[in-house]
Amino acid sequence: MGVTPEEFRACMGLRVSGVAVVTARAGDEVRGMTVSDFTSVSLDPPLLLVSADRDSKTLETITRSGGFALSILASDQEDLSNRFASSKWEGRRFEGLACEEALSGAPLLPGAHAHIDCRLEAQHEAGDHVLCVGGVEMMRVHEVEPLAYYSGGYRTLAPLNED
Repeated sequence: MGVTPEEFRACMGLRVSGVAVVTARAGDEVRGMTVSDFTSVSLDPPLLLVSADRDSKTLETITRSGGFALSILASDQEDLSNRFASSKWEGRRFEGLACEEALSGAPLLPGAHAHIDCRLEAQHEAGDHVLCVGGVEMMRVHEVEPLAYYSGGYRTLAPLNED
């Protein structure tokens, strides 16, 4: 008995995930996309993994540039998440944003919860996606609440009851 893509998506949507925008720059070309599939891979050396649709223009730019940056979004950045997820914004995603440039040359989105800059260590084909493994070159965390995603919608984190 197999699992359909719809069933798999529905089940995976029941996990809480952070929301990030992956960016890359190759020459004059700058691209970015929203992802919720990213994770740490190794502490020593520090490695992280980003899963990108194989047809993504951002994936092409990551491959050509040899690096990428991750801006883990803050709780007030739903609009940025939607902008970088929507194809209607393709080619205009960075409009009006005062981005800082990472060591890799990739843009770091302003106001994010955290920034991580990576050199591309490896890519692995995995079904309809490509797994990009990045060696962490720089990171910093800002004191703002992160944006969370669960069951098809954005969520805010509530403090645990400390009784």
